[in-house]
Amino acid sequence: MYVNADPEVHLQHMRDLILNDVAPTGARPSLKMVGDCRITGLGRFLRRSSLDELPQFINILNGNMSLIGPRPALPYEVECYEEWQKHRLQAVPGLTGWWQVQGRCRVSFDEAVRMDIYYVEHLSLTLDLKILLLTPWAVISGKGAG
Repeated sequence: MYVNADPEVHLQHMRDLILNDVAPTGARPSLKMVGDCRITGLGRFLRRSSLDELPQFINILNGNMSLIGPRPALPYEVECYEEWQKHRLQAVPGLTGWWQVQGRCRVSFDEAVRMDIYYVEHLSLTLDLKILLLTPWAVISGKGAG
């Protein structure tokens, strides 16, 4: 991202997604901002290739994140959540998860939350292993990467 990039653009994008549950199909918005003016050319490549996630391993090693779980939510996102959506916060945030391997940016915000809640309610070693096995294909294929 560019230095001093205005976070208000992303904040408004997330509010629209959460409050209006806009599905990211066709010309409609993606869960990730399309054409985000805050991101450099190199940053776009890093996002498309998912290499921008590598620094998250530091958070995993520090114990702030898990390898598998719902993506961490920004505080201004959580402020917009309906009560049922907060259920996704019951698991430790993760680098990859059920939503990342099943939907990525091809689903609406509500559907992504439902996938995270599915993970929270079906938490198991088997599900974690399945997610770990599906993650490389989701990253390599780039399908739905936004």
